[in-house]
Amino acid sequence: MSSGTPSVLFVCVHNAGRSQMAAGFLRHLAGERIEVRSAGSMPAEQINPVAVAAMAEVGVDITAEQPKVLTTEAVQDSDVVITMGCGDACPFFPGKRYEDWKLEDPAGQGIEAVRPIRDEIRKRIEDLVESLR
Repeated sequence: MSSGTPSVLFVCVHNAGRSQMAAGFLRHLAGERIEVRSAGSMPAEQINPVAVAAMAEVGVDITAEQPKVLTTEAVQDSDVVITMGCGDACPFFPGKRYEDWKLEDPAGQGIEAVRPIRDEIRKRIEDLVESLR
């Protein structure tokens, strides 16, 4: 890790659902111990309101977040890059830890379909936090 605080970047296409939920969980569970970023290769106008609602159900507020565009600098400044279906748009830099999380896209789905995606993301975040200790 580059400094005393590891940094994690979550990347998906729209930065409106999966990556925002993952970033929200990581902030919630790790606090200041891990620096958190998220971005999208083609960011949406706003975060998926169903993802916001699903996170609110478990006490994590992501309403203030906005989709952000993926930059080379964000990747360079991160120790761990977790992709969630961004395909070839994610730049690769040697020496970074990369993980590709295969998760269903919550876009256009109702809350019943988004809850299992949210719960899978939380489990993966808990494992990630443990691996970064």
